[in-house]
Amino acid sequence: MKQALVGARIFTGEEFLEKRALIIKGDVIESLVLLENLPSDIPVVRLNGGVLAPGFIDLQVNGGGGAFFTNDTSVSAIQTMLDGHRPTGTTSLLPTLISDTREVHQAGVRAVADAVASGLKGVLGVHVEGPFFDMARRGAHNERYIRKMEQADIDWLVTSVKAQHEFKVMLTLAPEHADAGQIKQLTSAGVVVCAGHTDGHYEDIVAALAEGLSGFTHLYNAMRPTTGREPGVVGAALEDANSWCGIIIDTYHVHAGSARVAYAAKPKGKMYLVTDAMSTVGSPEKSFQIYGETIYEKDGCLVNAEGRLAGSAIGMIDAVRLNTDWVGVALAESLRMASLYPAEFMQVDNCLGRIRENYRADLVHFTDDFKVTHTWVAGDMHKHN
Repeated sequence: MKQALVGARIFTGEEFLEKRALIIKGDVIESLVLLENLPSDIPVVRLNGGVLAPGFIDLQVNGGGGAFFTNDTSVSAIQTMLDGHRPTGTTSLLPTLISDTREVHQAGVRAVADAVASGLKGVLGVHVEGPFFDMARRGAHNERYIRKMEQADIDWLVTSVKAQHEFKVMLTLAPEHADAGQIKQLTSAGVVVCAGHTDGHYEDIVAALAEGLSGFTHLYNAMRPTTGREPGVVGAALEDANSWCGIIIDTYHVHAGSARVAYAAKPKGKMYLVTDAMSTVGSPEKSFQIYGETIYEKDGCLVNAEGRLAGSAIGMIDAVRLNTDWVGVALAESLRMASLYPAEFMQVDNCLGRIRENYRADLVHFTDDFKVTHTWVAGDMHKHN
């Protein structure tokens, strides 16, 4: 079954194209053709202006649609999260587990494995955020779960990766609390290790990078900042040319000026947008439970009783809009930060993150004022209000 999408500017991942039709065949992109060359026998979906772009990829999603993954480690919760984020343009994500017991984390990874095995599209893998953090930088993560990493933790994470070639396992930890060689054990087995919730010094991060640390979770937040005499985690992250940094652009987590500094320092392609979204995204419910405490959304901001930020209340289209209109980044680059760059980090840019022949037909269409009207996941179209 073929369909042709017409009527929108098409962003390929590299450039904008006008007066083109995008032809989908089944679950993949077949071709991009000039409108006058479109065969007359292909059914047409007419889009009313706006932009057709690669579907967004969110590597940090705690919840959505009313489901909070750490509280409900089930395939149905993952489906609810996918459904909650799809109207914001997200077509692939990493369900994210916050600090909890080893048993909860193992259950979450099993749920992701089951979701992938069942053919659920849009699940790239799992992000285990914690509990191997610095207590002073734990943010909203509950102190009773924060602990040092043990060999048993490494063993089950490595086993999870080896058993599952179909999805990615990302682990966020504080490198200064890992013993020498522990990060190397994880990265050698294929675990994607990121630094976050860390009070490490510059030297700690440099040592971790040498062991294969490849990312930084929500840059600037819950990490030692840069000063003149101590580059800290932020300085080490921005200095390193090979690692990736996720960033939350919601007007609360990072100042627009700080975002611009990071974008200027980091090589192009190494900064990507995340939401760090909680269950309120895509849900009429504007509160949720975390560690038995109710968190309320107010003016798009989530804070706990201690006054600490507790994730965000944005979807990816909001991050793209704010990165473009508030931070001042060109739309093309904001779209790459929402799709191509996270695809490259996860090494799935051979099939996701671009509009190109034989890539999976994961797409988002949005208006010029950033309202998502349609999404496609593996060629399956949803229309959004």
